[in-house]
Amino acid sequence: MKSCPRCEASIDESARFCVECGAPQTEAAAEELDEYVQEQAETVVAESGMSDGQNDGGDGNGDGGSNVFSAAAEELSDREQLWRRGCYAAGYGTVVVALTMVPAIEAWFLLLGGIAILPPIRRLTAEPLGSPLKREVMAGLYGVFVLIGIVLFAVL
Repeated sequence: MKSCPRCEASIDESARFCVECGAPQTEAAAEELDEYVQEQAETVVAESGMSDGQNDGGDGNGDGGSNVFSAAAEELSDREQLWRRGCYAAGYGTVVVALTMVPAIEAWFLLLGGIAILPPIRRLTAEPLGSPLKREVMAGLYGVFVLIGIVLFAVL
């Protein structure tokens, strides 16, 4: 019996994977695992809509290169990356401001606005709605909620 180099569990001499931690024991098993992980990553990217250029504003070339994660990053134009970074900054900034005023009613509208502009919300709304909301819609929701919060803050 040999032991796994990763977890030191006793394994059979002919085992391709460790029964305790799942680590590959041969080069062929390691390559098989890499291919499986790559296929799963491609499936996740395809299902999450990240490669859908017409909805996210990317170039939508969908070339499916060897590295899925770099291919997904390449699909985003500089403008889309800037948009996402701005959405994260505005969303989290608004959420932080809202959390400092939680007992007040206007804080809840600011909180909803901050959450609405975050990019993951677009992907979360895509499943029940059938397609992700356009970023203009998300920015509009953000604007409406923040405007209501500011008006309530000024009035109350």
